[in-house]
Amino acid sequence: MSNVEVMTAQTQCTMGTAPAPLKVTSNQMVLADNKPIATIRDGQAMANVGPYGMCTSMANPQVAAATAAKFGTLTPMPCVPVTGAWVPNNPKLLIAGTPCLTKDDQMPCAYGGMISVVAPGQVKVNL
Repeated sequence: MSNVEVMTAQTQCTMGTAPAPLKVTSNQMVLADNKPIATIRDGQAMANVGPYGMCTSMANPQVAAATAAKFGTLTPMPCVPVTGAWVPNNPKLLIAGTPCLTKDDQMPCAYGGMISVVAPGQVKVNL
């Protein structure tokens, strides 16, 4: 059995201060508990994931500038993630040839954070 993520999953960035719901846009046909199952294509910033409250990464130019203005005191700024792609842990679960998003998949943010599922909207499926 494997776990798949659905529309109600909560995601979090390690550099953010708050979770954000996963918005599934890559698949509307394959459902679990009447919710679309997410795929690794559901990784677009703001369309599928984020914002995550306030960003605390000094790699974020806005955080770096605000921190410099406060003489080195870390000053978080609003999170606008810059995402890469979900890295699938179990690419055997596919929807139309695309790996499903599972609880162990992660996605890097260009500002140094790692995005993952923290409160899964998961269901168990038989392989």
